[in-house]
Amino acid sequence: MICIFVKSMNRLLLTIVFCELCLLGAMAQVRVGADREDVWGPMLGGKRVALLSNHTGLLSSGEHVADAMLRRGVNLVTLMSPEHGFRGDADAGEHVGGSVDKATGLPVVSLYGGGSNLGAVMDDVDVAVVDLQDVGLRFYTYYITMLKVMNAAAKSGKEVVVLDRPNPNGMSVDGPVLDMSLKSGVGALPIPVLHGMTMGELAQMMVGEGWLADSAWVHLQVVECENYTHATRYELPVPPSPNLKSMQAVWLYPSTCLFEGTVASLGRGTVQPFCVYGHPQMRGCSYSFTPRSMPGAKHPPLEGKRCLGVDLSGENPDSVIARGVNLGYVIDAYRRMGRSRSFFTDFFDKLIGNRKVRTMIESGKPAQAIRQTWAKDVEQFRRQREPYLLYPES
Repeated sequence: MICIFVKSMNRLLLTIVFCELCLLGAMAQVRVGADREDVWGPMLGGKRVALLSNHTGLLSSGEHVADAMLRRGVNLVTLMSPEHGFRGDADAGEHVGGSVDKATGLPVVSLYGGGSNLGAVMDDVDVAVVDLQDVGLRFYTYYITMLKVMNAAAKSGKEVVVLDRPNPNGMSVDGPVLDMSLKSGVGALPIPVLHGMTMGELAQMMVGEGWLADSAWVHLQVVECENYTHATRYELPVPPSPNLKSMQAVWLYPSTCLFEGTVASLGRGTVQPFCVYGHPQMRGCSYSFTPRSMPGAKHPPLEGKRCLGVDLSGENPDSVIARGVNLGYVIDAYRRMGRSRSFFTDFFDKLIGNRKVRTMIESGKPAQAIRQTWAKDVEQFRRQREPYLLYPES
C-alpha cells in the first residue's frame, strides 16, 4: 500500500510539474510587438524616427527597443518619455525635464505634464514609434502620452507605429465611463476605469472614434503581439512604474488607486504599494504600516506616521481580478474612519470618473448597488470598442 501511495504521489507530482511547464511554455510563446523586428524593421527603413518608450520597452531577449533599432541601422533621432521618465525611475507626478540618454547618447524629450514642443520634434522626424507597457487603466497615464504624440503626428502629417504589448488587465472591462467634464491628467477619454484594451487597440479606437484633436486622422500602423488573447494571464517582465512592484499590485490597482483621492494611504513608501491601505485613525485593524521616503516614493502621504489598516497582498489573484473595480476597500476605510467628511478629496471624482459614486458611498449605498450604475455603460463600451480589437477574447 505504501509503495502504491508513493508511486501515485510521484505521478501526481510529475503531472503538476508538467502542467506548470506547459503554462510557462504558453506564456513564453507570447511575442510582443518589439520582438517582431522582421515587421517593424522594414516599416522604419530610410525614415527618421522618434521613439516614445521607457524601461518597459524590452524585447524578450532583454534588449531595449532603442538599442535594437540602432543595431538594425534605424535612423533613431529622438527619444520621448512618459510619466516616470525614459528609464522609469521618477516618482509619480514628478516633473522630468529634457535630458540625454546615457545608454544611447540621444536627446530625451519628456512629454509628461505638457510643456514640450512636440511640434518641433515632429518637424524633424518622419514617424513616431510608441512602445510602452500599459496596465489597462483609464487613470494610468501612458495612453495619455501616446494620445499627445498621435495628435502632434496628425497635425504634422507624420506616421505613427505602435509596437503592441499585452494588457495584464486585458480580461476585464469595468468601472464608470469618464464624464468628460472631469477630463484631467488622469483621464482623457470616455472609457471605463478598466478598458480591457492594448495600447494598439486603444490607438485604433482613438482614430476611429474621432478622439484625436479636431477629430483628425493619422496614418497608424500597429505591430501586433503574437499568441495573445484578452484572456491571457500575462505577467509583466519588469514593473511598469516604480510603485507597481508586483503583479498583485497591478491587479489590485483598479481598486486601490482610488485611495489617491482620499486621506488614507495606499502604501506608497512601503514595500507593498497598492497592496495595503490604512490611516492613523482607522479603527478595528490589527495590521499596521509606516510610510517612509524611498526611491520612487519620495515623501509619501502620511510619511513617518503609523497607519492602521488592511494588507491585501495575500488576496487570491483570481478573486481580485474577478471583482474588477472593487469599491469595497474604499468603503471599508471610509466606515472605519467614522464616515469622516474629510475622507474624500476632489481628486476621487477624477479617478473614478464621475461625481455620483462618491455621493452614493457617503449616503451609505453598498458597493454592489453602486456597481449597477455603470453596468449599462460598460456593455455599451464593449460594443463600441469591438471594431478596434486586434485579439480574440479567449
